[in-house]
Amino acid sequence: MKRGITFGAVGAAGITAVTAVSLLAGTAPARAGDGFAVRAVPAANARDGVPGNVLAAGLHQTAVAWGQLPLTNPDATTGNTHYGYNTSAGGPLTQDPKEAFKTEPDKNVYLVFGTHHYLYQGHEGGPAGYVTRIDLDQTDPKKKVSLVADTDAAGAKLPNFDGITWDPFSHQLLLTAESKAPTGGVFAVPLNAAGDGTGPATRLTALGSGGYEGVQNDADGNVWLVEDIGGAAAGTGGKGKVPNSYVYRFRPTDNADLTKGGTLQALQVRRADGTPVTASQLQVDGREPFIAALHTYGASFATTWVSVTGADSTAGAAAAGATPFKRPENGVFRPGSSFKEFYFTETGDTSSLSDLPGAFGAVFKLSQSGPSAATGKITPAYLGDLAHTGLDNISFASRDELLVVEDAGDTLHGQRNALDSAYLIDLDARPGRTPLRWLAEGRDASATYDALFSPGYNDGDNEITGIHVSDGDVTPAGILGAKSAQAFSHGYRVFWTQQHGDNITWEVLPNA
Repeated sequence: MKRGITFGAVGAAGITAVTAVSLLAGTAPARAGDGFAVRAVPAANARDGVPGNVLAAGLHQTAVAWGQLPLTNPDATTGNTHYGYNTSAGGPLTQDPKEAFKTEPDKNVYLVFGTHHYLYQGHEGGPAGYVTRIDLDQTDPKKKVSLVADTDAAGAKLPNFDGITWDPFSHQLLLTAESKAPTGGVFAVPLNAAGDGTGPATRLTALGSGGYEGVQNDADGNVWLVEDIGGAAAGTGGKGKVPNSYVYRFRPTDNADLTKGGTLQALQVRRADGTPVTASQLQVDGREPFIAALHTYGASFATTWVSVTGADSTAGAAAAGATPFKRPENGVFRPGSSFKEFYFTETGDTSSLSDLPGAFGAVFKLSQSGPSAATGKITPAYLGDLAHTGLDNISFASRDELLVVEDAGDTLHGQRNALDSAYLIDLDARPGRTPLRWLAEGRDASATYDALFSPGYNDGDNEITGIHVSDGDVTPAGILGAKSAQAFSHGYRVFWTQQHGDNITWEVLPNA
């Protein structure tokens, strides 16, 4: 870690005052013009011991929140009392066999209300989901994180959340529950002009129910959803999986009120002869030649959108003839493209033993004449390999610099003896060029304990999640992709969360 700070299995007393002061230093935005140009980290951290995070030369990071921070407004009834723990079942905030449940803060959204700077996230672990807000201007750790929502209108607990975005048209956070129907779906949490939650979370039934993870707006007020539902085991020894997840677009009747309904669509890819590529074709054994063709540099296939009906979006997309992918997870629009280019990650099989085409995932580019266009084309922007796979969260550092992070999982970490990394893909470079590693994630002491001695509800090695580059603009002009973004310049800030273990959320900064 750049500041020489080591997090470990600290006791219930939490982080010391001296450590907290050093962690809170440097939270102001970086100077304009610093840029993201850095030299690559040469290698990933080996899966051994308790290595620290390694950032590219020219970058450092500072923690803005961590797992043991108490919430300023805890909900003892649901057990949502800390940033990274649920205490409904009791237990200490330590590496004890009966410790409190980890809640795993996930994706981040940076928003500026007036002159106040906040970072919002949903939590995807523990017995129930909830939404938190980090006050980036607050220096007192005990006043830094608050609870935004943890129940629905009926007072019921919420499902675990993964994805999150800000919808400036309806002035609410949109969060996704990454679970199969009927649990999965999209929930809305309204915020007032001060950035405070103004009510419970509401399920948006018109957006369907599926294992949604990625969620993103466009300039027309459409909501784009990227689903992550693993398919059936396939390939030699069942070490791979068939494609089983879809990319969706919801076109609302009224973009200021998503409860009024609209049309849910799923992406369909067409073969060279114009016929659709469907689930019934790709889910036989995972070896359909189209999968290999799609995962080939230079490939280009026409796309269209098909309407999805029924409460189960995954089943509805398959029935409508949409095209499944190998665990797509998150997507974002390219800055300056007028929402004509949408990039999304595909995680793949997360096993070195898979012998299926597309096993190591990809980043795909969907090009259209506009965000609401009926047709387009899809091409691979980057194809994964064993050393660069499990691609998950995605964000643009600038128009041509795409940040992607790995979520390879403990099994693949062990197979390749390498923890996760974060990469910068230069979209102007030749296809297939090795991406620049700007972060080699470490493994904190708590995550090491989880990996070796987990009592069953912790998640092992640390994971990189929540990579987010934004200037915090809460108007439609601030939708990700609307402006020509530049990390560390003109108010753009960079965040990521070191999930599992101590659940630390970091801000990345350029060196002075």
